[in-house]
Amino acid sequence: MNETQFTPEAAGAIPGPDWLARRRVAAAEQVAAAPMPSVEEEVWRYTPIGQLDLGRYQLATDPGAQSPASVPEQGAIADTSNGRFCGAALTPEVAGQGVLVRPLGDGDAELAASVDVDLFALMNAAFCAEPLLVQVPPGVNVEGPIVVRHWLDADDGAVFPRLIVDAGADSSVEVLELYGSADVSAFVGPVIEVRAAAAARVGYLAVQDLGPKVWHIGSQVSHVGAQAHLRASTAALGGEYARMRLDTHLSGRGATGDLISLYFGDGEQTLDFRTFQDHAAPDTTSSLLFKGAVDDASRSVYTGLIRVRPDARGTNAYQTNRNIKLSEDAWAESVPNLEIENNEVHCSHASAVGPIDSDQLFYLESRGVPTETAERLIVTGFFDEVLDRFPVPEAVPAVRERLQAKIAGLSHHHARGGDSA
Repeated sequence: MNETQFTPEAAGAIPGPDWLARRRVAAAEQVAAAPMPSVEEEVWRYTPIGQLDLGRYQLATDPGAQSPASVPEQGAIADTSNGRFCGAALTPEVAGQGVLVRPLGDGDAELAASVDVDLFALMNAAFCAEPLLVQVPPGVNVEGPIVVRHWLDADDGAVFPRLIVDAGADSSVEVLELYGSADVSAFVGPVIEVRAAAAARVGYLAVQDLGPKVWHIGSQVSHVGAQAHLRASTAALGGEYARMRLDTHLSGRGATGDLISLYFGDGEQTLDFRTFQDHAAPDTTSSLLFKGAVDDASRSVYTGLIRVRPDARGTNAYQTNRNIKLSEDAWAESVPNLEIENNEVHCSHASAVGPIDSDQLFYLESRGVPTETAERLIVTGFFDEVLDRFPVPEAVPAVRERLQAKIAGLSHHHARGGDSA
């Protein structure tokens, strides 16, 4: 990698347990030897990655002014600011069940798996200040969401949040992760690890609403055990370039993984998703529904792969990506893929990119609805299917309100036509 201040020495200077310090330095050495990603690589096609200058960012060290977590009405709340843990608060009921929400400590080496899917996941391993653990004991049903709020206000700062969700066998939990920032230029490189043990039920929702000068490149790696069910969702609304890579490994017989996300780009944003539905065990199921809209000169990228391994007979896997193009200058890429190594499967994929459906628009206009209002109604309805399936219902009103603010600013220089997205 080009000369930056992201060095093994910088990694070694971050406080923390000895095992974590050693792991940071080892990862930083790999970072130093690794090349920057290139659009020549399939997984980085269609991206502005060549414009990223990591040398302009400095590791954020000031925890900022965010106050510790307020007492939740139910579940738990934890806060970080500029990558530093501020505090967590759990209801007495949740704490009494043995649920843990805290940074990793001296005896937690086995809880932090190696996630090295790309350079930025390695950077997270090297420069994450305080990996945060959400741990649910076997058989525990957590009432109310566990909320993790990340705030960033360090100008030209780089932060690398890491969240580990460890759900024990036959447990149940919903986790809501919120990313927000002041109007600063910054880099955010999160990693989320989700482990759902046998028969666990995990709901995860990330709401990314960072400022317009923030680069966000993150990874979510999930392992779903036998008869376990993961529903993982994202609402991507902010950032200058915001990318998530989602690797979902269905590693136990009868595992289920549902991936449901929405995104809305405006201005000159680029919103980028790369998904991998990896079926490694028999009788596993995955379904993916991603819906997005692009306005102004924004861009979206979706590439997805369903992989069925030789031993994964009885797989059911589905992948759907639909996009509405709201401006002539906006652009959306949608590239679904299948890689199947077993014949006893049911797999399908579908994608579409198009303008607002002219028939729907005409129907509303013919009943006296003004054109601009009709467009907003159609786009609002387009996202309802995703919002209705989000795993943390408490977050839906705020996401809907933020979406409405974007929809209210729609461009009106799009071309009518074609099939509905």
